[in-house]
Amino acid sequence: MKPKNCLLFGASGQIGKNLIRKLTYNNYKVTAVTRNYHQKGVMLKTQGNAGYIEVREANIFDEKQLNNLISEADICINLVGILYEKGKLNTFKNIHSLFPEVISKICNKNKIENFIHISALGIDESSESKYSNSKLEGEKKILSNYPSATILRPSIVYSVDDNFTTRFMSLMNLLPVFPLYYNGKTKFAPIFCSDLTEIILKVVKNNIKGELIECVGPEELTFKEILKILSSLLEKNRFMLPMPLFMAKMSATILQNFPKPLLTIDQLKLLKYDSIKTGKNKTNIDFEINCNSYFEKEVGKYCYMWKTGGEYSK
Repeated sequence: MKPKNCLLFGASGQIGKNLIRKLTYNNYKVTAVTRNYHQKGVMLKTQGNAGYIEVREANIFDEKQLNNLISEADICINLVGILYEKGKLNTFKNIHSLFPEVISKICNKNKIENFIHISALGIDESSESKYSNSKLEGEKKILSNYPSATILRPSIVYSVDDNFTTRFMSLMNLLPVFPLYYNGKTKFAPIFCSDLTEIILKVVKNNIKGELIECVGPEELTFKEILKILSSLLEKNRFMLPMPLFMAKMSATILQNFPKPLLTIDQLKLLKYDSIKTGKNKTNIDFEINCNSYFEKEVGKYCYMWKTGGEYSK
């Protein structure tokens, strides 16, 4: 029996690499799309079982290339997303709204079996954020073009390849005092990357369509609790200092000009709102997909890379 072909946009990110392993292990063929084959191609080929992965280079703004790729696929999965804008092309509108609109239209035209899109949790409430607005707009355009699409809204996704725990642990090695935005009361339901890819795999396997699913981990933690867990794992006694909003805005205004911003004004707006299940939509638990990876235990497996002595720290 010929394996189904899963076309993966955003394959080189933390979710993409983990998902390639899950899909190819379960006998799905993966076509991983990258903007730079020479930079990402070799790495992507090592993520999946031999014979089950093909790496293709494409410009995600080239409709002809997109049509060629999608016409050969059975299932299309969009993982593309950015946390901050950079240049004229990598804007929230282009990446989160226009790109999903284009590929959902092409998927509908080619009668793709299923279209799965990764969005974000909490975007309904945080409407003052450009990031959230672009994500919501993208969802609406997808459902307009491909009504049976499945949209997944995960909370904070963490792993050794993330830009969340790894960044904070790096900063904890540098800063004796750590700023708390909004008094550290913002709540998250962190989901381990492997658990999120398990949810995507179940959606593919069970051919789940036309659903909006909130993807959450087994616990809810405040921003302050997350920082305390990270500092404890690193054995660093860091003082948590609540930062007044006007000072936070001043620092974000400066930091957002860095090549890889530590904080932007838009991210500061996002931090104001919880990223936990809303009760308005189904969650992974409703589909009997339980995520049992706990934050402290999983981060504890890779935090040694940020500890004095590294792997010999114990």
